[in-house]
Amino acid sequence: MPAIIKEDKLAYLQEVILHILRQSPNGISEFELIKTLQDGGADGFDADALKSNLSMYQCHFILFHCLYALQSRLRTEAQDIDIHCLKIKLLPYAAATTSFPAPHDPLREYYLSLTNLETTTEGDVNDLLGSFWTRFLRNDQRAFALSVLGLQDPVSPADIRKQYKKLVMEHHPDRGGDKTTLQAINEAMSLLADRNTPRNG
Repeated sequence: MPAIIKEDKLAYLQEVILHILRQSPNGISEFELIKTLQDGGADGFDADALKSNLSMYQCHFILFHCLYALQSRLRTEAQDIDIHCLKIKLLPYAAATTSFPAPHDPLREYYLSLTNLETTTEGDVNDLLGSFWTRFLRNDQRAFALSVLGLQDPVSPADIRKQYKKLVMEHHPDRGGDKTTLQAINEAMSLLADRNTPRNG
């Protein structure tokens, strides 16, 4: 598994990622961040990291593991990270104003457990790609799909379509975008359209 790196190197990788984020005040997409790490020769992000489904998954997992670990640390320093595949950005931390516990975040828990990286096989990744939305976002698929489009409820179907068309124009490879980001946008719109389609019976 070429993309898996030893845990003792993850702390250094987090510092590299934090430096890149500080050099990108307007935010950076996951694809751009991975390419920057590849260009810098970072551990786990070699030139072949995106050439197979398994290595691409490992690369994605390591990045998001580091981002969530950084988020936990930075929140003690009055900072935060907006973690999203289309834009990853440093933010001031808005601490909770109530004493209620933070809401359960299954994605955060998933990425912070390195066991999930170590035990995931190529077959698992292929299954994951085929059922991403239902497997990891089962509890709030619509909210996550909307977030991929930069939206949140309440929002009308017309506004969703308008935002979708705008993002497709911005992120289409023919206009300088990347295929991975465009695929995420298309999958989000597909899920939203499917959930809005009335079903008989």
